[in-house]
Amino acid sequence: MSLVKAKEYLKKFGLDKNVIEFSESTATVREAAEALNCEDAQIAKTMAFLVDDSPILIIASGDKKIDNSKFKQTFHTKAKMVPFDELETLIGHAAGGVCPFGIHDGVKVYLDVSLKEFDTVYPACGTSNSAVKLTLEELEKASDYLEYVDVCKKPEN
Repeated sequence: MSLVKAKEYLKKFGLDKNVIEFSESTATVREAAEALNCEDAQIAKTMAFLVDDSPILIIASGDKKIDNSKFKQTFHTKAKMVPFDELETLIGHAAGGVCPFGIHDGVKVYLDVSLKEFDTVYPACGTSNSAVKLTLEELEKASDYLEYVDVCKKPEN
C-alpha cells in the first residue's frame, strides 16, 4: 500500500516513472547502493524524529550520521528518533521504506545540506524494496521540504 501511495503522490510531479522496484531488500543504505550500483552517499536516507511530540523527516546523504549538537542547535531539542513500531502510524511508511512521498499531513520535511554534493539521489519509495531516481531539484519539489538544514556530522579526514 505504501508503494502505491508514494507512486500516486509522485505522479503529480510526473516522477512515478522514476520508481524502481527490486526483488531484493533495499531497506538499508548499503543494500540500496548495491542494488542501484551507486555510492552509499547517493542514497537519500530519510530519518524520522520527534520534535515537540510531532514527527519530522530529515533526508540526508546515505553515508552521513546525525550530529546531536547540530540537531539540538537547529531544532532546540535532543534528537529523538521515532520508535520503529510507530513509523507507519506517525509517518505513513514502515521502516526501510520511509520517504517524504505520500506521507501523513503535518509531517514536516527537511533536507540536509549533505545532499547538495549530488545531482542525482535515490530515496526509498514507501517499501523496503523500492527507490526512486531523482535529481536534487526533483527531490526539492516532490518532498515539499521546508528548508535545508545542516545537522549531519562532517566527514573525518
